[in-house]
Amino acid sequence: MNIEPYKQVLTKYWGFTSFRPLQQEIIASVAEGKDTLGLMPTGGGKSLTYQVPAIVMEGICLVITPLIALMKDQVNRLNSLEIKSMAIHSGISPEEIDIALDNCIYGDYKFLYISPERLSTRLFQARLPRLNLNLVAVDEAHCISQWGYDFRPSYLKIASIRELIPEKVPFLALTASATPAVIEDIMTRLEFREKNVLRTSFERKNISYLVRKAEDKGTYLIKTLHKVNGSGIVYVRSRKKSKEIAELLVSNGISADFYHAGLPIELRDKKHTSWTGGETRVIVATNAFGMGIDKAEVRFVIHWDMPDSIEEYFQESGRAGRDNKQSYAVLLYSPSDKSRLEESLRRKFPPVEKIKDVYEALCNYLNVPQGAGKDNVFDFNMADFVSKYRLPVIETYNSLSFLQREGYVEFTEEINNPSRVHFIVGRDDLYKFQVANESFDGFIKLLLRSYTGMFSEFVAVNEDTLARKSALTRDNIYRFLVKLSSLNIIKYIPGKKTSLVIFTEERLERKALMISAENYLQVREKYILRLNRMIDYADYNTKCRSVTLLDYFGEEADRCGVCDVCRERNELDLSKYEFDLILDEIKEVLTGRKADAQELVTKVGHPEDKVIKVLRWLLDHNKIVIDDKHLLSWREADLFSR
Repeated sequence: MNIEPYKQVLTKYWGFTSFRPLQQEIIASVAEGKDTLGLMPTGGGKSLTYQVPAIVMEGICLVITPLIALMKDQVNRLNSLEIKSMAIHSGISPEEIDIALDNCIYGDYKFLYISPERLSTRLFQARLPRLNLNLVAVDEAHCISQWGYDFRPSYLKIASIRELIPEKVPFLALTASATPAVIEDIMTRLEFREKNVLRTSFERKNISYLVRKAEDKGTYLIKTLHKVNGSGIVYVRSRKKSKEIAELLVSNGISADFYHAGLPIELRDKKHTSWTGGETRVIVATNAFGMGIDKAEVRFVIHWDMPDSIEEYFQESGRAGRDNKQSYAVLLYSPSDKSRLEESLRRKFPPVEKIKDVYEALCNYLNVPQGAGKDNVFDFNMADFVSKYRLPVIETYNSLSFLQREGYVEFTEEINNPSRVHFIVGRDDLYKFQVANESFDGFIKLLLRSYTGMFSEFVAVNEDTLARKSALTRDNIYRFLVKLSSLNIIKYIPGKKTSLVIFTEERLERKALMISAENYLQVREKYILRLNRMIDYADYNTKCRSVTLLDYFGEEADRCGVCDVCRERNELDLSKYEFDLILDEIKEVLTGRKADAQELVTKVGHPEDKVIKVLRWLLDHNKIVIDDKHLLSWREADLFSR
């Protein structure tokens, strides 16, 4: 393959003269028409692996992503580069979707972003065969696997579009975190014509992974942030805690702010920009803070609370050190965290009857009658819903998550949809209207001067901006738009900020809502297994942190030498080879039996002083226990209770 056209596109639009590791290999695979699974770490430049080849090739690229905010951000960026792009998601009207698809069929658009639940609608499937597709890109591809940590049933429908598009169109699946089981599942579920996985190492040599066991996390955090330089993120599990910890840091002279999904979008954007620009040093956030983080010089990511899985932890901690300079990923851990996790598990999986209660309440709240509602999209105010039906917030959220996992509904994060305007008359008829209605002439000219493209598609408009340009009040602008809409000159859709619920199936009777006990227990068991692996990471300090993380993703690696475990081992003045050899022999002697120290030293065939060093280290780290008769035994893993 001649790589030059792809490099030219990379330089022309993004200003880079060369590709990052693996980008070129993925692009070459896609250009040859091969179905490809690309595994790249967070911040590795996944989007360019489909954007660059799609621009070079004739036709349009279909990009499937569940993150509406990310979708809109990508479309805005591409359009700002004069690369025509469109987004279809559940937050826009059927009329807007209709016009958007027509433009993608007849216009020179290069990218159509779509949320997975829109793929199976009749409107989209009717138009899909007429799109001149050059590539289908599936972002967050791990969502297709029930073995993954973020399974979404709507992803299972992606492969069905293969029947509606030419066989030669390749699929590119992308993810930043996938275990070996998930990798296989992705290729199977997307019906890859042949297995084809391209991956970079997940190893981040510039990150020191540390676990700090601290009862008083606040004191540790303040001391640490006073000692280290640079900006960073502190991840927490609750909105309330994000504010409390940010206030604690500020009161101790540390520049900090908080961030969570419950804040107004404008305020979130302001906080994000302040942190990205360096005005705020530390952002204390829930996992809502993640999408679109492109700040390279993040020196530390600290987790106040333990995430639910290695995948989440690896993705969030991977936001440190994207400039390849030395950075730190710290997990704060205390014995009391286990009881919190037990309570979290209870709330994560409400009883099946509670889930059905929430489903019925949701249907009643949205006035959805039995047998109706399929593919309907509803604005949804979670706070009003739980207040009206007196439901516990967390259990309700988790019930909705389970209903989504079972394929009954989808629900989205809050969407900030701006107002949109589309002229539904042609230019000649508009001119006649302006001549006959002089009072509207000035306002129509203002619209046409301020925005382009309104005759061919819906265009986002800002009433406040129009008010400033015209010296009119915002209310006057709104009245003009409403009146022109009522006169069938324009179609005006006022902006709104809301979460959405999409019914992927019609409303069912309670007894027909199938949530099998077996499936419920399987989902719970998978969650517990992932949680156990996360607890193992925090609990056991005898294995290199980096090796533990990479092992989870099926990757072999040498000891990093810079995590807290490796640093302690380094102080023993033993090579990795010597340490591991002695440890394995000690474990072999003590597996299934007990021995006193002298017997152990005698049976391990290494110099006594070295055996004693390793033995002392194992005792210090609770890998070996000693009973009241001074006999040693190997400590079994203390897993999270099932």
